[in-house]
Amino acid sequence: MLTARGRCVLGLGLGVYLAAWAFGSKPLYPVATGLLLVVALAWVWVRLANRPFRMQRGWGDSEHLEGDDVPVVVQLDGSATVPPAAATIVERVGRLGEQRHGLRRNGSRLSVRYLLAGLPRGRYAFDDVRVELADPFGLERVTLPLPAPGALLVYPRLVKLDSLFSETGAHSHDGRRLLLRRHSGFELHGVREYAQGESLRRVHWRSTARRGQLMVKELEDAPRDEIAVLLDADAAAVVGESFDVQVRAAGSILESYVRRGRRAVLVVNSERRDVQQVHSAAADWRRALELLAAAEPTGRSAVSRLLSEHDGPAARALELAVVTARLEPSLVDRLVQRSVSHRKVSLVYVDPTSFNGARRTPEPLLLRLQNAGIPVVIVHAGDDLAAVLAGSAAPEAAHA
Repeated sequence: MLTARGRCVLGLGLGVYLAAWAFGSKPLYPVATGLLLVVALAWVWVRLANRPFRMQRGWGDSEHLEGDDVPVVVQLDGSATVPPAAATIVERVGRLGEQRHGLRRNGSRLSVRYLLAGLPRGRYAFDDVRVELADPFGLERVTLPLPAPGALLVYPRLVKLDSLFSETGAHSHDGRRLLLRRHSGFELHGVREYAQGESLRRVHWRSTARRGQLMVKELEDAPRDEIAVLLDADAAAVVGESFDVQVRAAGSILESYVRRGRRAVLVVNSERRDVQQVHSAAADWRRALELLAAAEPTGRSAVSRLLSEHDGPAARALELAVVTARLEPSLVDRLVQRSVSHRKVSLVYVDPTSFNGARRTPEPLLLRLQNAGIPVVIVHAGDDLAAVLAGSAAPEAAHA
């Protein structure tokens, strides 16, 4: 395909030739012929260089965390006998948009190394990858599509937690810390007191008649995960980088439990409702980390609705940690009900208003949770996440 410059040179050549013919000026014929030959030579050169390429790409073997500069290396090995005079690789990299980089030639190999600076957390897919070949004069250009590589994952920058705010003063029935409990895999059959809002289908009528109060069945034939970390990906609650802070908080809490060998499950309340069980610190944790890297705030359903699904992984877990930026009465009701039924729950509230310079914390709802004995911390923009989640900053955050 002729470029704009090529069309200008072609038009100029034809115009000079017509002028030479119209005025009978023989000196203009060589000029016109030269201009037309240059266009023809450019067309032939590019067509000879238009052969398939074998592409190799890399961005290093190490993990890339949010804020890192990621070097991208691209190599194209060509099969043409005539190398292109100029080549440019063009690709669309996720939300970064189109990237254009000139390739350097070394024999039959074309290569380039460029830098994606300060990448935020996310999954960056390389789409619409192509190479543009041109002649030395920039008169002719041809575009060859290239296979799209795998996506580049930029992981959240987690903080290491040796202790959690939810563990302070938390003891089991025999006085030991709940952290030391290990679930055998199955719960014993039994009954417990009815909590407001639970389905009447779970009422154990024989025990209810004997005790004179509503009792519900505690029957479980399948193993439960010890801890569920629920990341609320509510699209309406995002302000600036607030969701990235939520991801860091959820990932850091999950990682602290995984390091201690606890069975866990990550639940992302997004449009897709992603779930990843983490029963090992190797492959399972890697998949959970990839899920956190790619998480986007696309949720349209309230967290309380997810917790109302009694067979869901978040509701079934023995312990629950909720990370959200949207606190509503329905969610508080669910968390209080869980606490009343003697099932451990904690809340990390990322204040979205603090990311635009304000701090409007829903204090009545938080006070209700604290009065119910539920551990709560509030994360504001600029807070030391490790200190807040560890509990050393919890008293100040809770009363902000």
